Amino acid sequence: MVPIAGQRCKTNQPRLAKIRNMIDENGSNADRTWPVPGRPWKMAMTWYNLAFLHWPVPASKLRPLIPPELTLDTFDGHAWIGVVPFVMSDIRHRGFPRIPGCSAFPELNVRTYVTHEDRAGVWFFSLDADHRLGVWAARTFFHLPYQPASIQWTQDSEWIEYRSRRRAAERTDADSPQVEEPGRWWLQQPGSATFVARYRPIGPEYLAQPGKLDHFLTARYCLYACNRQGHLMRGDIDHEPWSLQPGEAEVSENTMTDPLGISVDDSQAIVHFASSIQTVAWTLTATAAQKETVLAIEPAAAMERGGE
Repeated sequence: MVPIAGQRCKTNQPRLAKIRNMIDENGSNADRTWPVPGRPWKMAMTWYNLAFLHWPVPASKLRPLIPPELTLDTFDGHAWIGVVPFVMSDIRHRGFPRIPGCSAFPELNVRTYVTHEDRAGVWFFSLDADHRLGVWAARTFFHLPYQPASIQWTQDSEWIEYRSRRRAAERTDADSPQVEEPGRWWLQQPGSATFVARYRPIGPEYLAQPGKLDHFLTARYCLYACNRQGHLMRGDIDHEPWSLQPGEAEVSENTMTDPLGISVDDSQAIVHFASSIQTVAWTLTATAAQKETVLAIEPAAAMERGGE
């Protein structure tokens, strides 16, 4: 078993350049159902050694845990919750080289699937990362519930071993929401959580097809988040269609969904594996509905201030 955490992974630079150029030229991705943003992307990165572990969950359990503006996306009558361990590498801001020590770290996220304004995306309940600066930047600039964690992973010729333990969160005023509404779980701090497992691919690569569960769970080209004011934001991403493999996971400990009040049977996880994918991301912007709400509220607020 060879430990490789902390090392910068090798990526297919010509392939990454290809997708960047495709997006810059407003090329098409057959999986996308809406065009990429008309402005330049801001971040480029590679995700690799991904395991998608999913469980069906009654929609009634997840509905109170996401913003009311979002529609909970379902497949075969079920909502879905996912636990996804992987490693990020070659992270860089557009126009800048990679920063040594800041361009690679492991991450583990807990997620469900939503739609808004006809755009299917991801809602993250938590994202654990073994990189304090990355956690701070993601909280500050992307409004995502990143948490500091101690993560170790190793890989041999067959299995990837992954261990994550969330550290005590260092909450600051910058992290604290300005909106206080009982029941708005996504504005609260996730509790402690642990994930210990090993996983591997067990079949050939294939492209997920629209209308199938694996496509529903992975072909997501945006994420949603709430900023400190409680406003709903959307961030677009783009990459080539996922090349997936059937996967197998042996889970020793998994409390990642416990803070949500949701229990899953680790032995019943539906597992997919992806070796790597190059991705670009745009900064988050307010959704169209949120912009209309703000435009409607601000004149009224100005009139009230003027009448004081």
